Formats: sequence, structure tokens, C-alpha cells
Amino acid sequence: MISVKLPFWLRIVAVAGVTVLVTAAGLLAYRYYNGQATLTVAVGSIDGEAAKAMSAIASRLAATSGAVRLRIVDTATAAEAALQFSSGKVDLAVVRGDVGDLSDAQAVVLFSHVVVLIVAPPGSPVVSMDKLRGHTVGVVGKDTNAAILDVLNKQYDLARGKVVFKDVALTDARRAVESKEVSALLVVMPLTQKYLSLLKGFFPQSPKLSPVLISIDSAGAIADAARAYESFDVPKGTLRGFPPVPDDDLTTLRASMYLVAHKKLSADVIASLTESVMKVRRELLGEMPLLAEISAADTDADAYLPVHPGAAAFYNGTQQGFVDKYSNYIYLGPMLLGGIASVLAAGWKFLGIGQPEIVGGPLDSLYALSRRIRSVSTEAELSGIEDEIDDILRTERIKTERDEQNAVDAATLNVIAHRLENLIHDRRILLATKSAAVAGLG
Repeated sequence: MISVKLPFWLRIVAVAGVTVLVTAAGLLAYRYYNGQATLTVAVGSIDGEAAKAMSAIASRLAATSGAVRLRIVDTATAAEAALQFSSGKVDLAVVRGDVGDLSDAQAVVLFSHVVVLIVAPPGSPVVSMDKLRGHTVGVVGKDTNAAILDVLNKQYDLARGKVVFKDVALTDARRAVESKEVSALLVVMPLTQKYLSLLKGFFPQSPKLSPVLISIDSAGAIADAARAYESFDVPKGTLRGFPPVPDDDLTTLRASMYLVAHKKLSADVIASLTESVMKVRRELLGEMPLLAEISAADTDADAYLPVHPGAAAFYNGTQQGFVDKYSNYIYLGPMLLGGIASVLAAGWKFLGIGQPEIVGGPLDSLYALSRRIRSVSTEAELSGIEDEIDDILRTERIKTERDEQNAVDAATLNVIAHRLENLIHDRRILLATKSAAVAGLG
């Protein structure tokens, strides 16, 4: 085996490189496990309220020392938020369960419920789904509500009944009703006071006449076929207290809005986010009534949208404490430090710093003499080497007589000494031969 000794400068570079790599890996690991995570959130609604609510949450999180920060991406519509999420451009999104591709989505919190309301102007003959035939229905946010229109059309065969759905901007809804461009409006919204007031503003106000709420009486059948929806009864008097509108509980459809996360996101990060959102929700209720609708996501195995493992850990109280979470590191830490110490020791030895060229043991000394014998050029040097051999043998014999533990046994010394004597004899002959040859030339 050939031993190659690298130049000292190259050994310095090698050890320095390994040190830099190990240090960088350690810093990255520390930052990963202890740094704050910043997550991007896509959120959109036609009136901007959802984005305002998430911005309020993000601001409160930034003001605390929590482990998660949020960066809001306002997409203007729920459909665009779902698209941003499914394309992987954001980490989180506020989405409706019936909008977009949610195959990679897992629920963090239930953000709110939205209810499908089909409302006709006061005095309208359109009082049921069957009466919609031949009429135009204005849809506030038609692209976002495409799935709702599809299930209604399939259930009631509205296309054959020549029902036309027309996209109506939020700011244009009242004009569309007053100009009779539409015979009814379809809106999907939370049943909060702010949204109910907004809906009332779309229609003429009269003490004697009230808007007509149209029942989706087949909501149960639709919900059975499309799990994104559920049958829901709008309570009596929700839109107007006296006279009550509706005049009795009214059956319609309801969908859910979720804050969702990608499956790949760390369970620890999402658990921290869930805990922070639920805490901030309570703190901001007075400022943002919409946040009152935020609640725990469904943790059942058959939930329409599966809950993220991190969120489930928070809801079920199974979040790991410091010792549980880092027990492996606590156990492996001393072993890792020992390994690092070994690597450093090996590097120190590799550089050869502070190491003597010749180890002072008797056997090493005797072996070193064999190299010197082959290179001596005078008889005097050979005599000096013989004296050194005698000194070493004498010293080891004394150790043996004293029964010292580090004494070399006599048999080993005799073998080495005999070999050295042969080398000295051969070297003397060689030196004598050279001397004679030089004399003959002279």
C-alpha cells in the first residue's frame, strides 16, 4: 500500500472546507427549527371583507412573538384565490369548498359559512324555483358560483326552462333589479348583519312590500350528490323582522369557507398557526365581526375537506412539548458532539500539528536506526549507531529485571538487534569497498 502525504497547505484547505460545511449545516438546522416561518395566504372576495379579516389577523400575528407570520395576497375573488393555491404560488388560501381544485388542500380552520340566497324584488311573481323558468337571474360573482349554478341546473333542469344566468357586479346589482334586467338575484354570502344590510339595499324598501326569498326545496338531494354543500334552513325573519322575511324557516344550500394549507407544510408550523389564529380571533371579535364565524375544522375521518395533521394536533390536544419534540435531539446530541470531537481530532492529526516526527518508544527508535544505517557514509557513524543500540538494549534489560510493564520482551529485542547487526555488517563492507575503489583510482 502506497501512502500519499498531502502538502500542508492542501491539508489546511481540506480541514477548513469541512469546518465551513459543518458550521453552515448547523446554522441552517438551527434556523429551520427555531426560525419564524412566513407563509403566503391567497384570499379574495367581491367585497374585500375576507382580505380585510385576514390582514387583521396577519397584523396581530406580526405584533406578537409567535412562530408564524402571514403575507396576504389579495386576489379579489375566491376563484382566483383557489387558482393561486392549486398552482402552488401560495402556502395557504381562504377558499370555498365548492370552488377550484382542492386536491392538495387540508383544512386549518373553518373560516365561515356562506348561504345561497335567491331573492326576487317585492311583488314579484317569481316565488319558487319553478317560477324562474323563462326569467333572467343576476348572479353576483358568476365565475365563483359556477358550481352552484351547475348543481341547480341539474336538479331543476333550468336550461330547458330557458333560465338565463347573468353576471352582475356587486356595485351594479341594485340598478339591474330596478331596470328589470334581472328578475331575481342569486347571492352567496355569510348571514351576518353587514351582508344582510347589503342585500336589502339591492331592492326597493317599502313597509308593505318585502323582497321574496325563494326556497331551494331540493337542497337535501343536492347535498347528497355534492358533498361541498349542505341543506340549511334560513331562520324566520332573517332578512326582515316585521313582517318577517322569510315568513317561516326557508330551505336553501350552504357552503363552507376554509383556511387551507398544502399537505407538504410542516405539522409543527401549521399547529402553531392554528393556535395563533384561534387566539387572535377572540382578540379581534370586537373589530371584525366576520371573525366570529371562525371555528375548528372538522377532524372526522370522513370530513369533506381533511384536516391538516398540524391543525388536528392542536384541536385534539396532542401537540408535542419541548421534551417530546426534541427528545431524539437531546439523546443524539452528546453522540453528535462526540462525533464532532472525533472529526476535529482526526483533522488535527491529519494536519500533523504538534506531532513529533519520531515517537520515542524503544522499538520505534530501533526501527529508525535501520534507515540511518543505510545512509551513513563513515565508519564513525556506524560505531555511534552501535553504541545507541547497546544503550537501548541495556535500558530495556534493566526494565525487564525490574519487571516494569512497558518493558519490551527480550526475544523481540534480540530479533531486531540481530537484523540491525546484519545491516551494519553489510554497510561496513559497502563502505570498505567504496574506500578501496577510491584508493585504487588515486
